[in-house]
Formats: sequence, structure tokens, C-alpha cells
Amino acid sequence: MNILDEFDTIAAISTPVGTGGVGVIRISGTKAFEIIGKIFTDSDFSPRKFNHGWIVEGNRNIDEVIVLPFFAPNSYTGEDVIEIQCHGGINVVRNILNLVLKNGARMAERGEFTKRAFLNKKMDLSQAEAVADIIHSKTSEFAKVSVKNLSGVLKSKIDEIRTDIFEVLSRITAGIDFPEDVKEPEYEYLIEKFENIIAFIDKILAGADSSNIFRQGVSVAIAGKPNVGKSSLFNALLSLDRAIVTDVAGTTRDVLRETLDLGIPVTLIDTAGIRDSDEKVEKIGIDYSKQSLNEADLVLFVYDASKSMEEEDYQILSLLDGKNYIKVGNKSDLNVNKNGDDIYISALTGEGIDELRKVLTKKVCTIEPENLEFLTNTRQQECLRKAKNSIEQALLASNVHELQDLISIDVKSALLALDELTGELITDEVLESIFDHFCIGK
Repeated sequence: MNILDEFDTIAAISTPVGTGGVGVIRISGTKAFEIIGKIFTDSDFSPRKFNHGWIVEGNRNIDEVIVLPFFAPNSYTGEDVIEIQCHGGINVVRNILNLVLKNGARMAERGEFTKRAFLNKKMDLSQAEAVADIIHSKTSEFAKVSVKNLSGVLKSKIDEIRTDIFEVLSRITAGIDFPEDVKEPEYEYLIEKFENIIAFIDKILAGADSSNIFRQGVSVAIAGKPNVGKSSLFNALLSLDRAIVTDVAGTTRDVLRETLDLGIPVTLIDTAGIRDSDEKVEKIGIDYSKQSLNEADLVLFVYDASKSMEEEDYQILSLLDGKNYIKVGNKSDLNVNKNGDDIYISALTGEGIDELRKVLTKKVCTIEPENLEFLTNTRQQECLRKAKNSIEQALLASNVHELQDLISIDVKSALLALDELTGELITDEVLESIFDHFCIGK
């Protein structure tokens, strides 16, 4: 982006484009009130009050709207912001946006509203990333935990660490710069502080695996021989008719994937029935099935519970040696002899599906979402590890009573790593990469 474009007036549609009850166009920048004044019939704006009127172009009415004014710095971006709430629908929303652009705004880039909020100190980078997490959350639980980051929980933890590190650095610097007035801190003090800081960072990083699972989710493949009800189970778990179901063996030829919300996002995979086949297309599907089994975090092995396990079933089961799997006996609505730890269901009637869902949830959701204080992403985790490594180097140097001006170099490096996490110190490339994952209008 041209540096001259960094703080000009921008506009975008902030609601999904399509038919709906309401559409929102957002304008942000120094010309926001000037632009709305040219196209709105009631421009007598005051804080905390909305205005009702018409968007007009010359003498022609475009739409009846409500306009919400936000005066800088009390707005999302920290700038003057106007939000136009109009009737939903592709054409009316686009007509108003085009009119706004025609009168002095330019089209916003991806995430530019939130980027401006960050640049104007309305939020730090971890909170800005939380906005993207909320928008793109695949499960309700992930959205709830992301809100904690938006409210500043992670930021406050990083600020605590930063304060501790800065206190140590200040004392070292004072002792070096003013040796006649201030003593260098005792090495025992440095060792204790560095050990506490490392423990604090470790506590945050301990949730990294949980955070990554919440973001990336897990994959669950449904496997078995043809015609045991894999696709029927796939549909039953999703509560929709996604896969084609027939009495003909080998109906599924490709791998189907859908997201299932079990607190964390679960990629549910319906695979082709595994058997010996010379039919070219089916054989390709079977190869894909075997690959999916190797890559899945968990497998639902399905067999026909109305019959005894056959050789084909045992051959497929042998492919799961060393894998995490649940054995599912389908067609329990027929005459079935239940035994062992298998889960018995009827994908046709729905019997046992809730129980299977509970067992599946217990297997994949090893985290209690309500116990998570916050989430971290890969970038944040890397910054924390860099800070920890620097403090570990400072600790080693303190243990051997190294010169404190040399120790201060590692302490400063730790501070820089934390500044990178919060966005106090960030490159344009990283910044663009983060906000490029946002949608236009946010």
C-alpha cells in the first residue's frame, strides 16, 4: 500500500453480500462526515445518537436508512466512522457503496478497518488477531475463547511478563550507567527473576497444543467394507443428507469431507468401502480411503452388526493397528448380539447416534474450553519461545556471574520478542500477512 493511502478515507460493505434484512456500509477517515453530508438527508450528527433519513443522489432517493455516527477517537478504528444501515440486498448495498466511493472514499483493503484500529492504538496485535479468529471460528467454543483474547486477557499476561523483564533491565542499566549512585543487582536476584519469568512463559506455552487443536481441529475418518452404512452414519452425525446412500455396494467412490462441531472443529471424512476391486474408478477411491485412514487422527471402523465379522472386516481392522479408532456396529435395529466395548448404532433409525457422539466427543475433545483463559497462534507462540530462549541465556550467564552489561543484551532481546507479539515492533511484511486473512469490511 502507498504510504499516502495509509490514512485516507476508506469504505466497504461490512455485512455478507446477498439477500438479507439489513446491509451495513462502513466509512472511516477524515472525510467520513463530509461524504455522508453529500448523500444523506439528515446530517445533523451528535455523539451517541443515530439519524434516520434517505440516501440520495441528486434528486433521486436511493434507500431509506439509519446512519450511526462515531466521532474520533471513540470509534472502532479511532477515526471518524460512519455506519449506514440500509435494506439488505446486493444491488441496494452496492449502489450506496458506489455512491460513497464516488464522493471521496476509496475501497478498503482486507482487514483495513481493524488494521487502523491497531495502528491507532485501539487494540494490540493479539486483540486484532482475535477479531480474525472470531470471524473465522468454525465452532461456537472457539468463538467464545477468542472473545477472551479480544477482551485483552492474553495482552494482560504479556504485559505482566514485559513488566517483570523491564524491571530487571532497568536495574541492570541503572547499575551500569550510574555505578557511583546505584549498585548492580545481586545475581541471586537476577536468577530468581529469570526463573520466575521462564515459569510464567512456560505456563502460557503449556496451552499451545490446546490452542492449535482448537484452530486446526482433528480429522475423523469413517472406514469399513462396502454397504455397512458408512455414508448413512456420515449423514446421521452431520444431521444432513450429504452423502449418497443406496443399497448398491460401492456407491461412494470419492472421499467426502464436512466439518462437525464437537466443541472443536472435526473434519468428518466419508471414505469409499475398502475391498478388492478391478473397477478403475472404485479402485482409485479405495486408494484414497487407505490414505485417509493413515492421515486421520481417529477412525470410526464400521461393520454390519447384524452379521458376524467377516474376513474383509478383519483385513480392514488390521490396517488400523497402532491407530486411534472406535469400533462401531451398525444396523442395531436388526437382530444383533451385542458384546465387548463396541458402540452399537442404527444409522437408519438414529438409535445409538447420541451415545456415539458422546464417545467421539470424549475421544477428540481432551480440552475443557471453559478452562482455557486464552488462545495463542503459531506466530505468538514463536515470539514467546524467542523471549524464553533469551531469558534462558540470561539465566545461564547469571549463574556464572557474567558481566551484567552482556546479560542485558539477552534481556533486551526478550523484550523485543514480546514487542513483536503485541505489535509494538513489527515488520510491514508480517503486518500485511496478518491482515490479509481478514475479510473486506472488517
